[in-house]
Amino acid sequence: MFYAILAAALVALDQIVKFLVRANIELGASVPFIPFLLDLTYVQNTGAAFSILRSHTWLLTLTSAVVVLVMCVLILKGFFKNRLGLWSAALVLAGGMGNLIDRAVFGFVTDMFKTTFMEFAVFNVADCCITIGVPLLFLYVWLYVGRDEKKEGEPDESAQLPPDGN
Repeated sequence: MFYAILAAALVALDQIVKFLVRANIELGASVPFIPFLLDLTYVQNTGAAFSILRSHTWLLTLTSAVVVLVMCVLILKGFFKNRLGLWSAALVLAGGMGNLIDRAVFGFVTDMFKTTFMEFAVFNVADCCITIGVPLLFLYVWLYVGRDEKKEGEPDESAQLPPDGN
């Protein structure tokens, strides 16, 4: 239940920040946010990261919908068995849902965080969730999938000696 609330809170945070940026900053304009680190810059991104696939918003909307659906199914089926898996699922789900809402409602994703200390893509809260959640998801799969499914007391087949009489 905690992870569902976490995902919902992150989606809400993402949407609130996007709303405030759209309501208070002109398109393309910037305002200082964290000195020497971040500005708030209102950008409408019809593409993915670094504006790739910007003329294929329908494909990105479909991809976001599939990711959200797959994460929901995996969560409901109990695929994630520990905190690492549940954290990664909540983050990926929140990020996918946050950007899906924008694509479905506006036809673009509202981005606002622009680094001032280096040249980098403008991003949003949902992008942060995805950027943290996906590596955690890969780490979870690498470390746990297939290993945490053995029942207690079940012998580990890799530890058995071959049947050669020794």
